[in-house]
Amino acid sequence: MGRLFKRLGLILLITLLMAVVLLAGSIWVDGFFAPARLDGLTNMAVVADDGTEIRAYLAKPEGEGPFPAVIMIHEFYGLRPEMIGKAEALAQEGYVVIAPNVFRNGTTGWIPRAIYNVITADTAQIDGDVDAVYGWLASQPDVQAERIGVMGFCFGGGTALRYSLRNPQLAATAIFYGQIISDPAQLAALSGPVLGIFGGADQSIPLEEVDALRQGLQEAGIPHEITVYEGQPHAFVTSVEAIALGGPQQEAWNQLLAFLQENLKEGSGVGATPGHTTTVSVRGELSWRYIFWLALGHAGHM
Repeated sequence: MGRLFKRLGLILLITLLMAVVLLAGSIWVDGFFAPARLDGLTNMAVVADDGTEIRAYLAKPEGEGPFPAVIMIHEFYGLRPEMIGKAEALAQEGYVVIAPNVFRNGTTGWIPRAIYNVITADTAQIDGDVDAVYGWLASQPDVQAERIGVMGFCFGGGTALRYSLRNPQLAATAIFYGQIISDPAQLAALSGPVLGIFGGADQSIPLEEVDALRQGLQEAGIPHEITVYEGQPHAFVTSVEAIALGGPQQEAWNQLLAFLQENLKEGSGVGATPGHTTTVSVRGELSWRYIFWLALGHAGHM
């Protein structure tokens, strides 16, 4: 009997090792094809300080401008068609929108690869790349440099909040269920108001963290609008087609449009100095609990 248990244990160990090898191999193979997937999703590139091209999708309104502008940062997959659809939807509302792919290794639809992207993300490099995107955008003649905002979804929401602490020239920040930074001392660096959209059933971002963000913004004296959509999971605002069907997705999108209208189109803007940023670099807690629920939350949208 003891020998049988040893054999079963050995078989189980070999099976687990094979599963790990296959999973690692699938991540590598998916990564090999990831850069090429951007070919049909991007229409321009911005050059980073180190000479690397940051590929992006640029959407513009009709007319001559100048227009307010938005930097839109993607979910943990990288740039995908759903993000391009939302960029085009904002352009139709009168904003120049640039959606950069901030993962230099391309984009994916494979959750293990997306998780790998998140846990290996070089936040300093990403912040520097967004600096380059902001600098390019602010230098365009059809853009109102003092009326540039940043927004993001999921991974991009947390990135947008973190980047806003770094760049005092931003006029507004919109976060869709991204990682939270709640320290009032850090949040005091924000130069504009904050919109936060969260799902009440999002297991990756507990409501206590949302409350902490609200409290931190209040203590820092930052104008804010934090809304929890009851019963909604992580990543509940998906494509423009789904938004058009109504319900919480459309309500959240309309809330974004009202926020941008008030703070980018009608607001006083900020005194922008293109290319000038601070050296603040912070990151919210990246726990395995967060990663687990992040992956599970996205699995339902594949």
